[in-house]
Amino acid sequence: MSAQKIDPTPKDSIYRYGDYLIFEGDTLVIELEEVRLLNKLKFKTKDDRNYYYWFRKKTIKVYPYAKLASDRLTVLNERLEKIKSKRKKKKYTKRVQNYLEGEFTDQLKKLTRTEGRILIKLIHRQTGQTSYDLIKDLRSGWKAFWYNNTAKLFKLSLKLEYDPENIYEDFLIEDILQRAFIEGNLENQESKLNFDYFKIAANKENYIHFIK
Repeated sequence: MSAQKIDPTPKDSIYRYGDYLIFEGDTLVIELEEVRLLNKLKFKTKDDRNYYYWFRKKTIKVYPYAKLASDRLTVLNERLEKIKSKRKKKKYTKRVQNYLEGEFTDQLKKLTRTEGRILIKLIHRQTGQTSYDLIKDLRSGWKAFWYNNTAKLFKLSLKLEYDPENIYEDFLIEDILQRAFIEGNLENQESKLNFDYFKIAANKENYIHFIK
């Protein structure tokens, strides 16, 4: 990468080199931190405002579950790569299944339908796989089918995907997450999906609204 001169004065020239500013003469180097600025929240109606903050509370509540699922899956895959025996792989996977069920079941039972829907989408965001496919990989296809039919009783599908570019609710979820990351309210874990929130946001209208 070549240095780019950004100051025309002949005495103490200033160069930009990547994320650094170099002052020629004083040899002072300043590292530049990238700052992301989000649009100020605007709402069309009072109901939209109230709904947004209600929805925000639910998103922030379930995000740690999705992050934890991604962390556990990463550890599982890393350890499975080191296990050569199919029998030992199956035994270890079963142990992880039991652990996850014991860790999650009681807490997930307390989620509302909206929280469950957000969680299913966020699991896709964090792992790159739908909840249905994760269960299918860890268990059998029949188990995945059974869990999906159970979810349908609550009008949910484990096959739900996260698509903030084309689904407005998903864009709102991503907007909530990005603001929470910047404010330090949530720990940022990069999505396994390929999308650019800031490019998507640039093409959205400034006002937050909900289609109920």
